[in-house]
Amino acid sequence: MEQRFIGIPECDDGWDGVEAVVVIDVLRAFTTAAWAFTRGAERIFLAESLEEARALKSGNPEWITLKDGSPEPGFDTVNSPALVRSLDLAGRTLVQKTTHGTVGAHAARNAPLLLCAGFTVAAATAGALRAVRPRRVTYVITGRDGRAEEDLACAEYIADLTAGRTADPAPYLHRAAASAAAAGLADGVRRGHRGIHPEDMTLCLEADTHDFAMAAAVREGRVILRRRDAGR
Repeated sequence: MEQRFIGIPECDDGWDGVEAVVVIDVLRAFTTAAWAFTRGAERIFLAESLEEARALKSGNPEWITLKDGSPEPGFDTVNSPALVRSLDLAGRTLVQKTTHGTVGAHAARNAPLLLCAGFTVAAATAGALRAVRPRRVTYVITGRDGRAEEDLACAEYIADLTAGRTADPAPYLHRAAASAAAAGLADGVRRGHRGIHPEDMTLCLEADTHDFAMAAAVREGRVILRRRDAGR
């Protein structure tokens, strides 16, 4: 199996020969999404812009919108796994817009199989890849134009598991914890940033917490993320 690692700027629409793409955002988009599914969410619209997210909310007032940064009109909550973990989302639809994760998903929207992941769904994502046996897999490192250490560490962990190698998550998690993004998140907590919960870091740096993968697909022009359980 051929596996490569690229940044969002290197994504294209063709994906010639690539049978699966995994978009990685550890801090915090796809950790938040995984907790939303654990709390019962049915689907997550990955919005391309804040305007699209607000428009979806306007037409569907019962949907739950979330974004990076501080709370803002038109959004129900923020992109925080700890805050989402406290919600009852049974059967609910969410709309998520983030700085990196949702951007990466849109950049890879034409992939034959598009999975979104962080550490919490790493083993399940590797299992989903092994089930389809792709010859070529591309990992999109969404942070820092492909150089985000936390996303690269997660991608390499999934790649090792997908290749059938036994991998201890601890060294990969250590790399993520020492990343610039982790330092920025910790600084936000110290400063009392309203868009960050003190438990977010802990939740993002837990490996294999959830037993499902997350697959995105384009439906009527929208990128929609759903839970993908083993065997599906």
